[in-house]
Amino acid sequence: MDGFGFHLIRSLSTTSSLELIAQFDDGTVKKYDVSQLFGKHAVFKTFETNPDLFSKAKIDAGGFGVVWNEDIDLSANEIWTNGKTLENSFNGLMAFSDASTIWNLNESTLRKALSYGKLKAGVDCCKYGKQWVITTEAMYREYGKPKTRKTKYAK
Repeated sequence: MDGFGFHLIRSLSTTSSLELIAQFDDGTVKKYDVSQLFGKHAVFKTFETNPDLFSKAKIDAGGFGVVWNEDIDLSANEIWTNGKTLENSFNGLMAFSDASTIWNLNESTLRKALSYGKLKAGVDCCKYGKQWVITTEAMYREYGKPKTRKTKYAK
């Protein structure tokens, strides 16, 4: 799982061909064909006859998966593992806040690294409006593998 342990969904959209397009916290975008589950889990066949329900997919609290109703949900891990990565100019970009969480750093650590020249503006990171984004490559180079995340669910 790329050293993250798990991936959180940050944005989500659906297509009329029963596909989810999920952007994860590290900037990676995955396309996941839900129809591949029809033969494994009968509950997903509901979408064949009720595509309107499929279009109502929402990210669950915390970004750990996708939910439609009380009976139908899908984990972020399933989408990450079995989805197809979509190439786009945002892959490998993440907000300083997300990078800080994934690497278990204080966000000010990244701002200081930028001011001291450890991270190069325009190369490793860039500011969009009030938000700084950074490449995953720069995070690995400067801080190594991501740390295991602590969540309210972890003991």
